[in-house]
Amino acid sequence: MTVTATSVDEREQLEPQADSTPRGLRRVRRLVPAATAALSGVLLYASFPPRPLWWLALVAFAVLGWVLRGRTWKAALCLGYLFGLGFLLPLLVWTGVEVGPGPWLALVAVEAVFVALVGVGIALVSRLPAWPLWAAAVWIAGEAARARAPFGGFPWGKIAFGQADGVFLPLAAVGGTPVLGFAVVLCGFGLYEVVRVVVEGRRGGALRRGAAVAALISVAAPVAGAVAARSLVSDKAENGTATVAVIQGNVPRAGLEFNAQRRAVLDYHARETERLAERVKAGKVPRPDLVLWPENSSDVDPFADADAAAVIEDAAKAIGVPISVGGVVERDGKLYNEQILWDPAKGPVDTYDKRQVQPFGEYLPLRSLLGAINKNWTSMVRQDFSRGHKPGVFTMANAKVGLVTCYEAAFDWTVRSTVTDGAQLISVPSNNATFDRSEMTYQQLAMSRVRAVEHSRTVTVPVTSGVSAVIMPDGKITQRTGMFVAASLVQKVPLRSSETPATRLGTLPELLLVLLAAGGLGWAAVSSVRSRRASAREDAPAHEQEVAEPAG
Repeated sequence: MTVTATSVDEREQLEPQADSTPRGLRRVRRLVPAATAALSGVLLYASFPPRPLWWLALVAFAVLGWVLRGRTWKAALCLGYLFGLGFLLPLLVWTGVEVGPGPWLALVAVEAVFVALVGVGIALVSRLPAWPLWAAAVWIAGEAARARAPFGGFPWGKIAFGQADGVFLPLAAVGGTPVLGFAVVLCGFGLYEVVRVVVEGRRGGALRRGAAVAALISVAAPVAGAVAARSLVSDKAENGTATVAVIQGNVPRAGLEFNAQRRAVLDYHARETERLAERVKAGKVPRPDLVLWPENSSDVDPFADADAAAVIEDAAKAIGVPISVGGVVERDGKLYNEQILWDPAKGPVDTYDKRQVQPFGEYLPLRSLLGAINKNWTSMVRQDFSRGHKPGVFTMANAKVGLVTCYEAAFDWTVRSTVTDGAQLISVPSNNATFDRSEMTYQQLAMSRVRAVEHSRTVTVPVTSGVSAVIMPDGKITQRTGMFVAASLVQKVPLRSSETPATRLGTLPELLLVLLAAGGLGWAAVSSVRSRRASAREDAPAHEQEVAEPAG
């Protein structure tokens, strides 16, 4: 079967007609697709937290489908890049809060290349029957690539992470972020296809029943799947409950300078823990079974600094239960972003070293090149952090707590590995003080909400400066703090050990969607080659006849 389709632009080139439209207006018309691509990217950004406008993602992809359908690869590359810029420039503006616009613009420029290449793929498969299916798979294949390269990947901006308030959220339990994102993109492209088929029918063309049915299925199937997946979402306690305390000690100042106040940050978290102990003693709050401190709550190495160790020891004895402390530890000449399990009677008994360290934040790729461009950049990360190699699951009282440190929450594999290693609840200790009051903390909080549903676990988010939160396995936030305040949250949460399909399947759904995308791209490429060859054969006899005729 040979599938062919001709874009509007290509048809105009093949059948030139006299155009009385003023030249200036024609130029404006040529800019419409470019402007629309960029604005649809902005729409996608607006669908992300802190705004609960998740449904704008459907509109954004419907418009993107209109922009890309039937385009040449060059046009699709440019339009896809503009869509990526419209989406990522505002989404990632927080990356330049303290270090200036250079790194922010460089990051966006690189990440938008992935979106541009995806745009080419979408344009190619848009010539196929049921094209929204193939196009949605191509988008997820692009996300899979972006989550892995360069420098270990940057999954920030996955479509799934904008759907914490949306109707599609239960699909995270079916196949994780790839399936959730695929459903949203498919529904968006399907909406455009429904409108396109209906408009074509009303313009006098025959309504193609097959295309209409495929378009309707593209919209209905994701919604029906989300409704069916609700049965996978449960808050039932399978292994009893645990009363957790989340500590937010706050920092002296926002921005990178908080690192110079390391001892003050430690004192703040110890003080807030001791305040909680006083409230427990007064009967104002229930006694917790375990206490969770944020990342970087003790950047003074307690294994090397006896005074820092004494501060943590006193806090642990005051509350009388184990504390998970976020520290910066040097061991054998290497630096680690480490969670330390501190027992009130035994002291430090277990550790977890962050495995997915942040490029340009916790280690510097291309250090010599960056130093030659700007020495200030290398001075911000004087020593690279080393990676851990094992999942972190602390046994705290009667609970097994999985540790996913800050940036790691964006990566599917880091979260899943703690659950498959036995975690009954998940903690995401974070430090967002370097990003001031930007949207970053809300974007990251939404990731934790998606992870809660994906693995059917309570997720706690202790953050140095906020927003800290307790999230139930259905993704709902039951308690949260403000930003740049000292606070504590105490709550009884369910402990769960069952695994969702997403947990059991791991990367398999993503792999299948990537293969689906590859199949669609292959089919479209072969069809395009056959179409060109057929056109060449049709044109050949006429050309030969013209050559054979004698000159008039």
